[in-house]
Amino acid sequence: MTAGGLDVVAVRRDLHAHPELAFAEHRTTAVIIDVLRGAGLAPQPLPSGTGVVCDIGPDDGSGPLIALRADIDALPIQDLTEVPYRSRIGGACHGCGHDAHTAILLGAATRLAQLSLPGTVRLVFQPAEESLPGGALTVLAAEVLDGAQQIFALHCDPRLEAGRIGVRVGPITAACDQVEVVLTGRGGHTARPHLTVDLVYALGLLITELPGLLSRRVDPRAALSFVWGAVEAGQATNVIPSTGRLRGTLRVFDRTAWHAAEPMTRELISQIVQPTGARVETSYVRGVPPVVNDPSAVAVQRAAVLAGLGPDALAGTEQSMGGEDFAWYLDKVPGAMARLGVRPPGGEPFDLHQGTFDIDESALDVGVRYTVALAQAALDSARGTALGTGRGATPAG
Repeated sequence: MTAGGLDVVAVRRDLHAHPELAFAEHRTTAVIIDVLRGAGLAPQPLPSGTGVVCDIGPDDGSGPLIALRADIDALPIQDLTEVPYRSRIGGACHGCGHDAHTAILLGAATRLAQLSLPGTVRLVFQPAEESLPGGALTVLAAEVLDGAQQIFALHCDPRLEAGRIGVRVGPITAACDQVEVVLTGRGGHTARPHLTVDLVYALGLLITELPGLLSRRVDPRAALSFVWGAVEAGQATNVIPSTGRLRGTLRVFDRTAWHAAEPMTRELISQIVQPTGARVETSYVRGVPPVVNDPSAVAVQRAAVLAGLGPDALAGTEQSMGGEDFAWYLDKVPGAMARLGVRPPGGEPFDLHQGTFDIDESALDVGVRYTVALAQAALDSARGTALGTGRGATPAG
């Protein structure tokens, strides 16, 4: 497909073949700048060195300002696909669809650049979404959102069929924190555990007891989930080790529960370990808040789907326990994230963050059409005009 003369599929495949990790997206940044300059725009790299911001709208800056964000970084995983455009970079892969997000926003930009807009659309190509606490904070530090009325984002959803856009009011993703616990104590022979600090036993207590105890200390409606992802201890069957390590994630939808989670987790870890005699060191890395979609912004999303794609394209979407640093923007500006269906119609559902992840590329055109309609609907909404009246952007000249 082409958008404003841009081959969006080719751009997405090029980005997919050349993935770059957080804050190392130099080639990706150069591609974005080249495309935007080719559309007659004036993109600027972000102060962090990667990522781009670019305005489309009246030269005098009149009218409202809305922002559209795409994340540009890849994941540190191996590409396991067999497609011609598979990653050429070992240990890096666009297993979360950021290549599609970037290509879609570029395609929308080339179309919006040909329109006379009643305000400014600020394109934000953000680095380092996959790192904690997220590259969104570097964008905010650069004051990119100053003056914006709303901000929007689109994320691939392999559970939703291509051709559909999923929207939801309220929490759509969870807060996500990382926890690491290191236990130490005197090791020894498994024949004489009474002369040691049995760290494997202590680790087992933490593994089994902490998730359940946390669930009893938090309102169930907060939907707090603690899951261990890694355990390391010992090498031999007859040796009690002197050190052990656990790593896991805490996820929660409720903002109040998120703020209370760290001290509560630290307290419970200490209480569980104390009877075993092990020494404990807990590292708690606060990640991102939950993404909570603003109702008025979701109304704009719905209007954009109807205007750009028709009623059959509009879908609801589930809450996800995954984290998204788009949440940081919503602390400053109202906005909403929608989900882009990328599953082939009739195909089996699959998941993100896998080396086998790929998309039905018909979703790219859907994403571009939706994003163009979204920009128009958001500007109209910000100007106080009634949505769906046909007012908005017209071809320039």
